[in-house]
Amino acid sequence: MDNIVAEWKRQRPDLDVSPTHTLTRIRRLAVLQAVSYTPIFARYGLTWGEYIVMAALRRSGPPFRMTPTKLFSSILLSSGAMTNRLDRLEEMDLVRRLPDPKDRRGRLVELTAKGRRLVDRVVVDHLTKEHELIDPLSGSEQKQLAKLLRKLLLSEPFRALEPARVSSTTAGGNRRRRRPT
Repeated sequence: MDNIVAEWKRQRPDLDVSPTHTLTRIRRLAVLQAVSYTPIFARYGLTWGEYIVMAALRRSGPPFRMTPTKLFSSILLSSGAMTNRLDRLEEMDLVRRLPDPKDRRGRLVELTAKGRRLVDRVVVDHLTKEHELIDPLSGSEQKQLAKLLRKLLLSEPFRALEPARVSSTTAGGNRRRRRPT
């Protein structure tokens, strides 16, 4: 990351590339974090995406079911990506789709007993890996970093990028962009 910044400073000393120090590191951490999870979920025959669907259902509490819309909104997926994951999880008998008793046309996605047992095992390994990744920081550093990242995520530039907000500003499939002032 330092090399990237140094190269930009050499080539374009007129630019302030200071955000690159932080944002490139965040992007790199996300990539490496995802790589670290792959073997964990593979041991259970899952992908990261399938795990997060199951984890969302598990966190919802009994009866461990949600509407597909609420489910894909809670984990920031498109409905197409969600459908593919649900199809695979249903084939493995980890989730099932049920009619929604409150909406004749609606469906619910429910974690099966088999799915609940599996996600309860996987989450232990997943959290062990998360602790391993963050443990180089002291407890107070972890809290400070979490607080700063939360502040960034809640800031207007990032909130404007949230899928729910982006879709509400879409007109005819084209995302409206604010013009620089």
